[in-house]
Formats: sequence, C-alpha cells, structure tokens
Amino acid sequence: MARRTTTPPTDEDFEERIVDIDVSAEMRTSFLEYAYSVIYQRALPDARDGLKPVQRRILYSMSEMGLRPDRGHVKSSRVVGDVMGKLHPHGDTAIYDALVRMAQPFSMRLPLIDGHGNFGSPDDLPAAMRYTEARLAAAAMAMVQSIDEDTVDFKPNYDGQETEPTVMPSAFPNLLVNGATGIAVGMATNMAPHNLVEVVAAARHLIKKPDATLDDLMRFIPGPDLPTGGTIIGLDGIRDAYAKGRGTFRMRAKCSVEQVSPRRKGIIVTELPFNVGPERVVTKIRELVTAKKLQGISDLKDLSDRHKGLNLVIEIKNGFIPEAVLEELYRLTPMEETFGINNVALVDGQPRTLGLRELLQVYVDHRLDVVRRRSAYRRRKREDRLHLVEGLIIALLNIDEVIQVIRSSDDSSQARERLMEVFELSEIQAAYILDTPLRRLTRFDKLELDGEKETLENEIAELTAILSSEDKLRKVVSDELAQVSKTFGTPRRTVLLESSGITRNASVPLEVADDPCLVLFSSTGLLARTTDASPLAGEGDRSAHDVLVSVVNSTVRGEVGVVTNQGRMIRVQVVDLPTLPPSANPPSLSGGHPVSEHVTLNPGETVVGIGSLDPDGPGLALGTAQGVVKRVVPDYPANRDDFEVIGLKDGDTVVGAVELTAEDHDLVFITSEAQLLRYPAVNVRPQGRPAGGMAGVRLDGGATVIWFGVVDPARESRVVTIAGSSTALPGTQIGGAKISDYAEYPAKGRATGGVRVQRFLKGEDVLLLAWAGPAPARAVSTVGKPVPLPEELGRRDGSGVRLTHTVAAVGGALGASGGEPAAGKPAPSEQ
Repeated sequence: MARRTTTPPTDEDFEERIVDIDVSAEMRTSFLEYAYSVIYQRALPDARDGLKPVQRRILYSMSEMGLRPDRGHVKSSRVVGDVMGKLHPHGDTAIYDALVRMAQPFSMRLPLIDGHGNFGSPDDLPAAMRYTEARLAAAAMAMVQSIDEDTVDFKPNYDGQETEPTVMPSAFPNLLVNGATGIAVGMATNMAPHNLVEVVAAARHLIKKPDATLDDLMRFIPGPDLPTGGTIIGLDGIRDAYAKGRGTFRMRAKCSVEQVSPRRKGIIVTELPFNVGPERVVTKIRELVTAKKLQGISDLKDLSDRHKGLNLVIEIKNGFIPEAVLEELYRLTPMEETFGINNVALVDGQPRTLGLRELLQVYVDHRLDVVRRRSAYRRRKREDRLHLVEGLIIALLNIDEVIQVIRSSDDSSQARERLMEVFELSEIQAAYILDTPLRRLTRFDKLELDGEKETLENEIAELTAILSSEDKLRKVVSDELAQVSKTFGTPRRTVLLESSGITRNASVPLEVADDPCLVLFSSTGLLARTTDASPLAGEGDRSAHDVLVSVVNSTVRGEVGVVTNQGRMIRVQVVDLPTLPPSANPPSLSGGHPVSEHVTLNPGETVVGIGSLDPDGPGLALGTAQGVVKRVVPDYPANRDDFEVIGLKDGDTVVGAVELTAEDHDLVFITSEAQLLRYPAVNVRPQGRPAGGMAGVRLDGGATVIWFGVVDPARESRVVTIAGSSTALPGTQIGGAKISDYAEYPAKGRATGGVRVQRFLKGEDVLLLAWAGPAPARAVSTVGKPVPLPEELGRRDGSGVRLTHTVAAVGGALGASGGEPAAGKPAPSEQ
C-alpha cells in the first residue's frame, strides 16, 4: 500500500493581502449606506400609503395567507414567521412590534389588524406572539384592494425568490388617518392621527378643486383626531404644521368635576392625551402628593374596565377648589402633554417635510394613478375576453363546418391553422375553440355568449371613458373615497379649543378662603356652617327647623371639637361641613350633615355639644349627670383627632358642653327633681384635660342633672321646664310645660341645692326636659317641627300647662356674642 505524504505550507501561503484605504472615506461611505438603509427600509413611511416597509410587508403577507376578516384568527407567530422568512429579514421582534401597533385601538385611529388576545395597553406590553392571534381588519382589506390588478409596482424581495409591492393601493389616506412615528438617522417623523371622515372630505374637495388653498382644506380638517380622545388646546401650532409640516400643540385629558361622595367633590378623568397611560398618571400624582408638591387630593382610584373604559377618580379635599386643583394637575402631570408634529415622509424615494395640502396631493395623485392602472388592466382583461367570446360565437354559427375542419385535420396544429384560415380567426381564438368542450357549443350557450359580449362591450366603453376623461377618473376616485368614509368613518373623538378653558390667576386660588363663619349643631344631630360670622337674628319663621344646641365662632379652614357624653372631644374640619345659604334667617339646618358622617361614636355614645379648638379661644364648660362641673383649659393636643376633656367617674356622663365666653356668665344646673342652681363661672377654677372637675350641684338621692349650660345674666332670659311621670315610656308623654323669667332665680353658691323651678302636679314626679337661655324660647318635635309653648310667664315655683304635642328639644334666640347655652333635651332617664 502506497504511503501518502503531505508538503508543509510555506510562509507565502499565509501572506495577507492588505489594501490601503482612506479611513474617513470608508466611514463616510459606510455611514451613508447605513443611514440610507434606515431611512428607506425601516423608519420613514411612504407618503402614498402611509406605511413603513415592515407594515406593508405584514399586510401583504397576511393578504396572501388569506387572513381576511371573514376567516379565523391565526397565531401571530405564524404571521411573523411568514413575513420574516419571505420579505423582512430584520428580526421577529421588529415585525411583531409593528403588528401589535397596527392592532391597538389606542395607537391607531383606524386599526388595520384585528387582534385576539392581550395586545397590551398604554401602560403594559403585549403578550408574546405565541399567545396572541391576528387577522386583517376590514380597513386593511381596503388598503390591499385591487393589488392583483396591476395597480402598483412589485420588486424582488431580499433574496430574489419572492416579490413584494413597493406601495399599497390604499383606498383611504392612511398616513393622515393613522399618523406615523419613526426615528431615522439625522431625521425623524411624528405625524398625528386624524378623523377619516374629515380627511376624505378634504381629499374629495381637492379632487374637485385642484387649486384649493390650505384654508379651504382646513375647513374640512380643523385639527388632529387622536385615538384616545382628549382635548387639544391652542390651534396656532396646528396651522403651522399644516402649512410648513412642523408645529406643536398641547393635549389635555378630558375631565369633569362631579360629586363623588355626599361630602366631597372629585375630578373624573375619562380620556387621556395620546400615548399617555393611566398608570403613568397615577404614579406621577402619587409622587407629587407624597413630595407635597401637589395639594388638595385626598384619594385616587382607577376604576377603569373594559365596559366603561377609562375612569380615574381623583377625590378633592374639602377646602380646595376642584378647578384650581385640575389646573395644577395639567401643569404638573402627564394629563397635559405636548405633541410635536414633524411631517416627514418619502416622496418619490426622497424624504420630504410636507404640509397638509402636499400630503393630500401626494395621496390623490397616487390614488388617481391606482384607479387609472386598474381601469387599464380591467379593460385589457375584458378586451381579451371579448376576443375569445367573439371567436366562440363564430364557431357556434358555423358549428358543422368547424367540426368538419377539425375531423379532417391530421393533428391539433393543423386544425388550428385551418380554422384560422377558413374562419379568419386569430391564433388565440382558434386555440380557445379547440380547448372548449363540445357541451359548451349549444344553442343556450349562444344566448349566454351574446349577453356576455354585450356586457363586455359596455364595460369596455365605461373603462375607456374613464381612461380618456380626467374628470370621470377623478369622479370615480372621489366616489370610492366617499364609500370608504361611509363604511369606516366614526365621529370625532378629540375636542379642539382655541385656548384653555381654565385660567389660573390670583382670582382663582387653590384653596377656599379662610373666611369667618359660624359652626352650628342642632338638636336633631345635624352639623353645618354659615357663609360668614354675622349674628343670627333669632327672629323670624322657624318652620321646618330644629333648635340649635351649639353655635361656635370659627373660620372655614379652622377646626372644632365635638364633645360626647363620654367626655371625649373629637376633631372636625370646618371645611368638611356643608354651607348653609346666607338667606336663611334663622338658618335652616335641613341641608346639614348628620354628625355620624364626620365622627365615629362608640355604642351608646352621643354628642352633647361642640366647642372651639383655638388655644386662645373661649374655654369649655362641662356639666355631668352626677352634678360635676368643670372648666377646661383650652390646651388641646394638636396631633390627636380625639381626646378626653374630663375624667368621668363610673356611671357618670356629660349632659352639657358649652363655650364660656365671659367669666361673669352663669353656670346653670337643672336637676330631675326640678331644682335650678346658678352661680358665676368665676367660682369654678379652670382645670387641665385629665382632671375630673369639681362638685357643681348637690343632688338628693336618685336625682340627676338633666340640663347644664351657660346663661348671660345681663340679657333677658327664660327658663323652660316640662314635667311628667318617671314611670311612663320614653317619648310617649306630652307633659306640662312652664316658662319663667330667669331673673327670678337667685344665684347660690357652688355645690348647693339650688331653688325649685317647677311644682309637680298629680301624676308628675320628674322633669322630662329643661332649658335656660335668651328669650324668646322655642320648642321642636323629634322631626324638628315647631311646638307651641305657653305664652304667659309662670311663677318661679308654679306648676306647668299641659302641651298639645311631645317636645324633643327647646332653644332660644341667638346673638353675636357666641357661647350660648345648649338646647334642652330629654333627661337621660327619659331618652
């Protein structure tokens, strides 16, 4: 066996070929080639159909795959694979991203892909292509319509094995309707979407009047129509963009101020600017609120769903003007964004910046060329068919001779030549006759052929008329655009405004002014505030109005404390309370809020009055059921919403809490035994909050305090008492009432027993209700209706007069001094 030997390589075999080139020239050439590829093959749309190459290839491939709207969806990965394998060699991610965008209704004004599955949201990415499905939308069929009728040119694909269209026939101005976004090398495009109906109307006007001006066209297209709706503020930038191809405009969310809860207003956001998602807005608002750069927002909820659409609820704190807060949201958050129009598109293979008229003109010219080529193609096809039909008719008229010629011929070639010679047929006609089955050569087929010939001749005449007349050609294009507009048109979504509807200036403050006001608490448990701190007259009609338990001077942005029978004071924001109309005299609390809407009470806990939280304000005077009195030093904790104002003994409760505006006013106790004790407030030393108070009135066994308050001895005041039986069911007794002059009762010392205020009649052994305060006295029922009281003044220790209705509370006239006594309510044993 021969042994094979190898010769080792020499240095000459490894010698490299080095070519000297200029680096700057190579860089310039390479960069220009790269830039050219990006501009023409990826980033910029064609001005005729408004599609980038990848979008055009997706639509064409799906059309070739038969993914029409009447067919089922297929996996998106199958579409991506077909596009990448045949036409687009730039990777599956780029193809799928383009497919997703064409399926998103918030990205495209008229989506071209009908997607099935998770195609994302303005805040979230879509699912992977293996999870989603797609097919062509109905609008996409209008884009590819007539593509097989020689309407557009085709070119080889990247490997020369397939062909692809250089442009789509595009039955509607897709570039203006759906807009475009792309970043190339050294240039970019950012085109806003528009309303199909408006764009088609402008295009038809331009077809009818080729010399139409920009102002003429803007009568049809006043501005963009964004997929997400919203509001466009300021139209000057839009006109600049339509004239020169570049301009800016501001987009705002669509908002409304509504009552979101019984006590608060809110801003409801139903539409956002283009390309802004709700999560982005929510995150930004929360950041600003946390950083204290945005005030007035108490809560933010995203209640969006598939059925109602976008629904952001921004709850506004009481005391803040919602319109002013909305203006701050526009200024600080993505609820207002700027859109910069840059209409750069490819025209005849060159990037150009186009205005509105140029964009429409390019499309109109393209559509005229498409319809012209389509008409020429259809006429050519019909002429070819007419030529064959005429040959068949000749054969039918001479059927016997034709059969004889064919039978006497040696082969098909000789038969074709003899038919051409005998009947003066063309080669195509003769070949078609030979290929036609004998069953087609009947008398009935002759009638069909005559009808087909007539139809073909008419269609050829119509197509010839279109091709020979520019006016008819334009009319066909215009009519087809009108049909597309009727089929796919939708109402405008975006509102156009010349300027902002809200102007932020000194006259529109962010917060409600901290004006003086009066806070009112009624016997039926309603809280409200007045519009100012003017005196309450106390005279006038009190129909449909309950009496006031407490009246406190405050300001709109101030605070008051609600005092309960368990000795707690609960902080309440005055601005949260409803405002009573200034015309009410005295004010009607029918529009007030139940106190339970503002404070949380324990089981069995009730509100007995309200007081100011101002450390420099009047102190609070308290009286309890066991006869304890306390003046509270107004040193309340600023960092707590509720706190104790008196240390109560077991079984004791607070029966009255009133502001003490002057130390020469009287502290007054009225007991269930019909005893009244009054003494100057100076006799009681103020104490801190934890203190339990001191003895206020001496009680006999079983007696309790049913009313405690403050009375100005310098004013004309009255004492009202109502007696009844302690064995009767609560709320069932009408009782006997007595009104006496407060001046008849002498002042006594603190912790004494006082003097008799009413003499009990037969069947009466307890006071059901008592009150002392400025005249005149008034009584109301449990529903706040007035109840007549005896008019005459009884003796100090006299008996009462039987009433006509049950009394729930008693009150008197209210002046400007504040600190008036609380209204009388039933004794604890009778409640």
